[in-house]
Amino acid sequence: MKTQELLQLLETNKDKALLFEYAPNQLVGANYHITEVKHIAINSVDCGARTDAWNETIVQLWESPSEIGKTEYMTTYKALSIFKKVGSMKPYDLDSEVKFEYGNSLFHTAQLFVNDYEIHNKQLLLKLAVEKTDCKAKEACGVTETEAVTADASCCTPESGCC
Repeated sequence: MKTQELLQLLETNKDKALLFEYAPNQLVGANYHITEVKHIAINSVDCGARTDAWNETIVQLWESPSEIGKTEYMTTYKALSIFKKVGSMKPYDLDSEVKFEYGNSLFHTAQLFVNDYEIHNKQLLLKLAVEKTDCKAKEACGVTETEAVTADASCCTPESGCC
């Protein structure tokens, strides 16, 4: 989901509670806070020696230990006001992918992308997912699409010849 799409979704659903599903049937606790919004510029070189660049918006979610047991989730209205405040201080690249950074004692900290969303009565549920790593230079590495999907190891092992 692009940053612009997230902001529009929140704007359209201002009257709802904002929930996050970080794994199937596992919700971020109602005691979460948005603790940071990062505007990330990525400049990379892949294993095929190709350069690339893009921007991402990373939203950090944190569960407050002093609010364990809280049952009311943050509203989309409040989240939108946080995003607007951030945008007034540091403008967004509205075409950048938005990811949510989250972890707890049962789930490793990860940057999760928005895989889907659902609207139920008074709730907006963002369904997050882990993005798998991928070889971006499949042709240079000689990796077929089938191998890339089923491979357990990285395409760029020392004997692959692409690194």
